[in-house]
Amino acid sequence: MTIQSNQDSQPPAVPVRKNVLAGLLFMAIAVLGLWLSREYPIGTALRMGTGYVPRLLCWVLLALGACVLVQGLREGPGGQDAGADFGWRPLVLVTASIALFGLSVERLGLVVAILLLAGVSAYATRGRSLLETILAALVLIALSWGIFIFALQLTIRVWPEW
Repeated sequence: MTIQSNQDSQPPAVPVRKNVLAGLLFMAIAVLGLWLSREYPIGTALRMGTGYVPRLLCWVLLALGACVLVQGLREGPGGQDAGADFGWRPLVLVTASIALFGLSVERLGLVVAILLLAGVSAYATRGRSLLETILAALVLIALSWGIFIFALQLTIRVWPEW
């Protein structure tokens, strides 16, 4: 008589699935944001108060978290568990690229800062081609210029001053 281990035949416990944990994290951050912004005036869509956009984003994040949570709960027994190969590389490189952008945009200008952002964050995933990275950077540059400089008329340096 052979005794089989239940560890190999059973699916991971529900709270261990990646999507369940991610959904709960999104929802917790959204609830925290809603609680922190409870004192801010909301205003109307035409005359937005300081709390309008943060609360709107928190509600969107809460809905997104609920969708991810439901998806994680609906996963079958083959769902991936959270302990399997955590991606440190994307976490570190995407965070570093955002920090690099924030530190360089004033001195190097919008174009160079976005090129740095796209270049560093491209190493977060394997298999990203140089052409995809350049196209993503060009789209980000065009959108950023169109939104922040052209539409909102913010005074942001576009090119570095040598």
